[in-house]
Amino acid sequence: MDRHPWLPNLGHVEEMLKNIGVSSIDELFSDIPEEILLKKELNIGFGKPLSEYDIERKVKEISERNLKLKFPPFTGGGVCPHYVPKAVKAIIGRSEFYTSYTPYQPEINQGLLQSLFEYQSLMAEVLEMEVVNSSLYDWGTALAEAGLMAYRLTGKKKILVSDLTNPYHLEVLETWSSGLGLDIIKIPHNTRGEIDLQKVEEFMTSDTAAVYVEQPNFYGILETELESITDLARKKGIITISGIKPIALGIIKPPGEYDFDIAIGDGQELGLPLNFGGPYVGIMATKWDGKLVKQMPGRIVGITEDEKGNKGYTLILQTREQFIRREKATSNITTNEALMAIANAVYLSLLGKEGLKELGNEIYRRGHYMVKKTENLGIAKKEYSGDFFEEFLLTFNKDYMKIHESLLRNGIHGGLPIEQNKALFCVTEMHAREMIDEVISLMGE
Repeated sequence: MDRHPWLPNLGHVEEMLKNIGVSSIDELFSDIPEEILLKKELNIGFGKPLSEYDIERKVKEISERNLKLKFPPFTGGGVCPHYVPKAVKAIIGRSEFYTSYTPYQPEINQGLLQSLFEYQSLMAEVLEMEVVNSSLYDWGTALAEAGLMAYRLTGKKKILVSDLTNPYHLEVLETWSSGLGLDIIKIPHNTRGEIDLQKVEEFMTSDTAAVYVEQPNFYGILETELESITDLARKKGIITISGIKPIALGIIKPPGEYDFDIAIGDGQELGLPLNFGGPYVGIMATKWDGKLVKQMPGRIVGITEDEKGNKGYTLILQTREQFIRREKATSNITTNEALMAIANAVYLSLLGKEGLKELGNEIYRRGHYMVKKTENLGIAKKEYSGDFFEEFLLTFNKDYMKIHESLLRNGIHGGLPIEQNKALFCVTEMHAREMIDEVISLMGE
């Protein structure tokens, strides 16, 4: 076989085939049916081998076609731009963190184990929940895991959710639960955009495993009846699951204060950039209840002592996990988002309690400034009357897609189109007042 211009090691193919006792490439792939074999040369590359410099130029040329945004995106939908302090990347970029995997051997992984223990401790304090695992993949998978936990704990197959739950999270729950035949029941919302408490009570029947409420919900509306929901559920033996934006906890009550059984969320807003959709990090916490903890999926790091009395860290309660229990494990998850979790820990350490409160208040003020000015100018109205945080649904008096396209032409990514005349916006600490004013001005035009 001739030396391939893009794959120089193909010059050794005959020698490799001889060593494995095969006479030709055709014989090597003889188990592939003839009818699906490619019969033509692939039209790939640029007609000739490229040097590293040429490749770099080509990639840069292609990337220049991307739209260059003037401001951070105003697009809502559960993931919003937040400032990432330089210290976060500097710390997680260290090779000890950046290249490590699950720390099965505690004797050589004390640094990583302690870092994950600190993440768990910080998140437990923020959520006011006693037990936190060392992370899951993202919010959607955390919700799915929580739903399956409720099913295993109760043996019941109905899970109640608000009809204004993030649809991207809900899709994961529906996919994971379909094989078990679980029913995901959507509870209607009221005029404020909150889950209808009266309907919640009606839907809580004897076959209900869990009720899930997001705070805030997909449209940014803050729920005000959480205490009533957890009280109702507790009387009927129903598992309560809270979906929480951790950055909102600077200004709202944590799930532990409402006595939720399980809290989930995503750590994206705590030190992680948007990254075209990931990787993010799923948060999961429970109350100090043996039944809940034993059903929790994923890694849990605990603190212990060695034979000399020195403090140490190790993975605990591992008999819940797939690599030991196989098909009887609480979950098929075999890893965690360790690097992202450490980024969360660094971010929370930098902000501190007062910093998180200041940040939450600033996000709240900026979002309300945009809504008030947009409504005062008659450009759009907020869809629901309930109070909101970070995200909000605006209803326009004309086709929003025309406005959206106009914003894009000006290098601005506007709200997420929901219907022809509705869009979901987000405003964070990344959106300065002059940015907000320019977006409103362009929408007005």
